[in-house]
Amino acid sequence: MARWQILLSKFDIVYVSQKAIKGSAIVEFLASRALEDYEPLNFDFPNEELMCVAATEDYPWKLSFDGASNAVGNRIGAVLVSPNGDYYPFTCKLDFDCTNNMAEYEACIMRLRATIERRIRTLEVYGDSALVIYQLKGEWETRDPKLINYRKVVLGLLEEFDDITFNYIPRDENQMADALATLASMIKVNKEEEMRPI
Repeated sequence: MARWQILLSKFDIVYVSQKAIKGSAIVEFLASRALEDYEPLNFDFPNEELMCVAATEDYPWKLSFDGASNAVGNRIGAVLVSPNGDYYPFTCKLDFDCTNNMAEYEACIMRLRATIERRIRTLEVYGDSALVIYQLKGEWETRDPKLINYRKVVLGLLEEFDDITFNYIPRDENQMADALATLASMIKVNKEEEMRPI
């Protein structure tokens, strides 16, 4: 028979291995060492049919995008932000001539496709192009023939989301996406080599 003596708070505990212990012996042992300030646990549960309570609030992913077309070139930048604050930047130099608004739509479309690939179903989209944002919200008419197909593509992608909103933000609040678009203009593209995303 092995005996161990352990000092635990105010009590000495002695371990004695036995094959079986009667339940009444355990009750007597615990009753003899009852604490005076003991408060029993409260097991009252208001809804007995409910097995567990869990917080399952869906915090949306956020997407900010920016596109630019000027003498330096055509480029886009976007940032996808997870609900816990992780940033996924994206920048790309466009290999075709386009207007500034076309570049904005390109930025939006490319990142919407990336969110669909990640199976993101709830998204808040932010852009600093009032024209693109309000066209996508349906508040402004799309008259430019170059933009009609872009809007159709975006509207087709919206079917992949449970909840998606478009929000206009001023350029100074969209600095990261703008900086990524500017960064894309500094990249020298060799069409023979495969470009890797940043």
